[in-house]
Amino acid sequence: MEMKTLRLAGVMRESIVDGPGIRMTVFGQGCPHHCKGCHNPETHDPNGGYISHPENILKAIGENPLLQGVTFSGGEPFFQAEAFAELGAEIKKRGLHITTYSGYTFEQILSGIESGKPGWKELLSVTDLLVDGKFVLEEKSLNLVFRGSKNQRLINVPKSLEKGKAVLWNPEEESGVSRYKKGSLV
Repeated sequence: MEMKTLRLAGVMRESIVDGPGIRMTVFGQGCPHHCKGCHNPETHDPNGGYISHPENILKAIGENPLLQGVTFSGGEPFFQAEAFAELGAEIKKRGLHITTYSGYTFEQILSGIESGKPGWKELLSVTDLLVDGKFVLEEKSLNLVFRGSKNQRLINVPKSLEKGKAVLWNPEEESGVSRYKKGSLV
């Protein structure tokens, strides 16, 4: 079965600021939030960017044995939830950690799942770390780990799904990549 194509704004092959460890960041195109002061306003237009085949991203992941994870950013990954979920499932098969940035809160995503939003459950299920909530310019801080404004949370998705409520990710407790083979790409 061929995977769904993605409309992307770009790909950063190596990053240390978009989640724990060395990771690739995939910037989806299209965002309904239009946050004031957005770091990536060029990603808002759902018709901008370019079409990419997930196989190209997987090939690039395979070329870098140092990667510990992949980050889905944007734009809004839940805007293309089905395609990102498919890509995420393939990335998980390679033993890599997934961080997803979303302007939606964890609770809004759960509500979207309840209302049958296509791919939302699957995308959340492949996500290890969720950075949730809209960027709020008035709460911007350069001193925050992996987020831009104080209202955004770092959510441990597996623990949150287990408990049925948002459980904050604690970098002191776990690196977020510790349970994955570092550098292994199967």
